[in-house]
Amino acid sequence: MQSSPGTVAQQVAEFFGSTKCAEIAAVKSVVLPGDVPPWQSTGLHLQRGQTYSLFADGVIQWSERRSHLHGGPPFHLWARVYPGGRAVNLCANSGTFVADVNGELELGIYMGMWADEFGKLQSSEALYQSLSGQIEATIALYSTDALAALESVCAEAYPPEPIEAEILRLRAPKMTPPGWHYLHETGYAEIYQHEHTASGSIIHAHADDDQGILRHPVDFPLTSSTTMQWRWQVHEHPSVDPEDQAISHDYISLAAEFDNGRDLTWIWSCCLKPGEFFQCPIRVWQERETHYVIRSHNDALGQWYVEKRNVYDDVFQAMGPPPERITAVWLIALSTFHHRVARASFAEIKLTNDEFEVWVI
Repeated sequence: MQSSPGTVAQQVAEFFGSTKCAEIAAVKSVVLPGDVPPWQSTGLHLQRGQTYSLFADGVIQWSERRSHLHGGPPFHLWARVYPGGRAVNLCANSGTFVADVNGELELGIYMGMWADEFGKLQSSEALYQSLSGQIEATIALYSTDALAALESVCAEAYPPEPIEAEILRLRAPKMTPPGWHYLHETGYAEIYQHEHTASGSIIHAHADDDQGILRHPVDFPLTSSTTMQWRWQVHEHPSVDPEDQAISHDYISLAAEFDNGRDLTWIWSCCLKPGEFFQCPIRVWQERETHYVIRSHNDALGQWYVEKRNVYDDVFQAMGPPPERITAVWLIALSTFHHRVARASFAEIKLTNDEFEVWVI
């Protein structure tokens, strides 16, 4: 199904169609309506190791009554090679991927929660019924390395901006901080950067109308003496409304993941009071995540603060009887509800108890 004239997807498709480059194996444009649950076939068949790019635009509207609730390709557009391929997502309006299996390329609109890394939908398909709008995407399938193919085709003619942007991204990829990975349920992002300083390592978060959960696996006993310690500073806060509402759930936090599948996040709130706690207001996260406010608007932006939380006590107060072990530490930055900027830095994260300590960064 062809996309409308003038869109990013159409510009890219027309550019590829006007060139004769052996490195471009196929080009196809598709439209993905927001109210259709994943996945949808593209009719393109890939071999394992083959590279492809997506160039997309469009908006998926989440609510008829609240026009600010919407997302574009970086939030909604995912791809996989079926059967057996891992689901992957865009971090911008373009992205390049490598087929991990032989199969057919499928594209899907993400809404809710994945049950596994292969794109099985855990949440109800009923979530899609309230969505409107569409994502339009052009797929470029290559017969060689993606960067080489794009540079070759651009040597013949002046490319549109989306192709130039993707070439720049491929030439200078942003690296995930060592020892960390993005939580697959919320998707890969490029919002965290690692910095070495004279005083130690710092992880910086910068989410401009973006989101990402960075996860570092650990294995630490949760006892009455277990503490989580870290330093952090918030430079820009993404929310201007209480974060305990589903329509304004933009926030910055550090979290502990437990062996029972739940997590507790210590949140820097824009306006809630320290000591307040609440279940995540996003329906598919309510049984999984609890938020505990420890900083607020009374704390200065740009200033470093040192935290030391007794994890056992906080869990008991906010969540009930504590589980046995901490399985990971998360860093969270979310700014897709207000479409603002979340900017913060984290350092010196460690877990301690009466017997030993483990440094995360």
